[in-house]
Amino acid sequence: MAEQLDALQPILTKLAAARTRLIMERPFLGSLVMHLPLKPAAEWCSTTATDAQAFYFNPGFIEGLSLAQTQFVLAHEAMHCAMGHTHRRQHRIKRRWDVACDHAVNLMLIEEGLKPPMHGILANQDYLTLSAEEIYPMIPEDTPEESFDQHLFDNDNESGSSPDENERQDNPDAGESGGQGKEGQSEAEQQQGSGGQPSQKPDDLSPSEREDLAEQWKNRLAAAAQAARQAGKLSQTMLRWVDDLLAPSLPWRALLARFFAVNQRDDYSWRRPSRREGEALLPRLSSEGIDVIAAIDTSGSISDDELREFVSELDALKGQVRARVTLLACDNKLAAKGPWEFEPWDAMQLPKDVEGGGGTDFRPVFDWVEHENRSPNMLVYFTDAEGDFPKSAPNYPVIWLVKGKGVVPWGERVQLN
Repeated sequence: MAEQLDALQPILTKLAAARTRLIMERPFLGSLVMHLPLKPAAEWCSTTATDAQAFYFNPGFIEGLSLAQTQFVLAHEAMHCAMGHTHRRQHRIKRRWDVACDHAVNLMLIEEGLKPPMHGILANQDYLTLSAEEIYPMIPEDTPEESFDQHLFDNDNESGSSPDENERQDNPDAGESGGQGKEGQSEAEQQQGSGGQPSQKPDDLSPSEREDLAEQWKNRLAAAAQAARQAGKLSQTMLRWVDDLLAPSLPWRALLARFFAVNQRDDYSWRRPSRREGEALLPRLSSEGIDVIAAIDTSGSISDDELREFVSELDALKGQVRARVTLLACDNKLAAKGPWEFEPWDAMQLPKDVEGGGGTDFRPVFDWVEHENRSPNMLVYFTDAEGDFPKSAPNYPVIWLVKGKGVVPWGERVQLN
């Protein structure tokens, strides 16, 4: 046993050095990696693995890596945990899901400048900026691709079902820590790993344990991002991804309805009633409705079906809050046939033969509002947010319904999810 520990010591030293360098050079990734104790697992792990509670590794695999490649595999496992891959599979086939997750993680780490451990690693540039859920449908059912590591997030079945809680009652001590480590251990002690002792393959976590662990990693992610941002060492790629992951996940329809409701101008009226109603002067709830300007991006990045879906949703909402909607269509200039006006009682639909297909410029819409001396309660813009914006925000609320990963300089951004 002593000989095995002596042989393992250089590998543990390399892993510790790689973690230290990550903390110094990339504190965001380094902070996440430190939440995974190092555990050798040569008997069942050929490369590396994680169950969101530890970093399992085959010493022979780590021995063949450079220090830079070792940083990559450490960050790779930590990113699986931070990106929520431990609990987002749901109904998906595990093999395809593992492949999709590896593409998402590897592309991000390579873009960060980390060196992958081998040639031919899963990192298809066509999937750049896409999430694992977006990549999954593009992975063929009979794909020959394989993850280089093991994802021990749930039981290895193909249906996407989860182990039943009752199956764990025979062994109530198994997995009860929910990622907290052994009882009585401090966080620092847990980070030291198993002291070089070979690790058994961990048991599957129950659904409730995975949920608790996911919440822990979400908190760790937020804390790591905040610290790295304050230190000025959080890249734009990571910043955009963190904001997307921590942003509210309400469907865009619900968020749009909320904006409409907030802007609804319901108030009490003190106007004198008719003589038929008596002489008493009592307050009555009155509504003047709201004035909404809706703009659609016709540059070609948004499909006709998506535009029709947006207009249909506006039609449903405007009747609920008695909104008058002015519809504008714009690519790099306003459509000549517009604008189209819809009262609360009018049926709203996408105009036929809407012009478009050019570049994307958002300025003509805001110039039109200013030229017409309009002061709307809100302006809603349906777009991919890839174009030229006005230099400053107008004095009325602007809501951007964004398809894709584009960013906006001001206004409220709602992701089309």
